Amino acid sequence: MDILIIGIAGGTGSGKSTLTQHIKSRFGENVTVINQDSYYKDQSDKPFEERVRTNYDHPDAFDTDLLVEHLKALRAGQPIQRPVYSYVEHTRTSETVQLSPTGVIVVEGLLIFQEPRLRELMDIKIYVDTDADVRILRRIVRDVRERGRSLESVISQYLTTVKPMHERFIEPSKRYADIIILEGGHNQVALEMIMQRIEKHLTVEAQ
Repeated sequence: MDILIIGIAGGTGSGKSTLTQHIKSRFGENVTVINQDSYYKDQSDKPFEERVRTNYDHPDAFDTDLLVEHLKALRAGQPIQRPVYSYVEHTRTSETVQLSPTGVIVVEGLLIFQEPRLRELMDIKIYVDTDADVRILRRIVRDVRERGRSLESVISQYLTTVKPMHERFIEPSKRYADIIILEGGHNQVALEMIMQRIEKHLTVEAQ
């Protein structure tokens, strides 16, 4: 199987997930999605208070070795057991999800372009670029509604780690992108170009 690996990176709230959802919705079971968040390191051996203080926007927060290993396995046609991460407990759960290789694999995450070993595995690298004020508002809504965070904790985390790490690691990784998309999944012109590229790959693969 000839597998197309697409990386979608960008800052928090930039629209990475929206773009990924559009791709998954269009091509269904032909696309496997891997979110970098699933590969946050296991912290079950640490007290909860210490887990809360972890800088989750730093490259060291991720088990990149495992993500690289899993992408190589999928490309080789082998299924993987993807970790499951709990945003409430700030660590992995004991569960895993089996993912099987498909014609297209989408890897989504804040820092996937920051790591050379990940970049080397990607056929197409897309960076979603959205204004900072839009991104922080989206993050507040998401974290309060979906992850049970307080408004104060979201703002504090943004100012102490999210914003500095974005400027230090995420924004500079934009230079590795093949395509830079403004407003992510809301950019219909760019979205259609990506869809055509994926459709072409799947058509050739099916022949």
